[in-house]
Amino acid sequence: MNGLALLGLFLIIYSGLVVFIAVKKPTKIWEMGKIKFFRKILGEQGTVIFFYGFALIALGFGIWLLTK
Repeated sequence: MNGLALLGLFLIIYSGLVVFIAVKKPTKIWEMGKIKFFRKILGEQGTVIFFYGFALIALGFGIWLLTK
């Protein structure tokens, strides 16, 4: 397994973790300073949509790296 495939797998797993955080909103993570800042600027629903978009980009890039 080469480095790009490993990075692709990591990004796919990372995107799943980001979706999990957006759906479940674990208190310890959801109350972190950076996420509080996002919630202040984007609102609660905007932050969740941002997380979904970020996860989608990471998933797409991870799949792309696996096909190289």
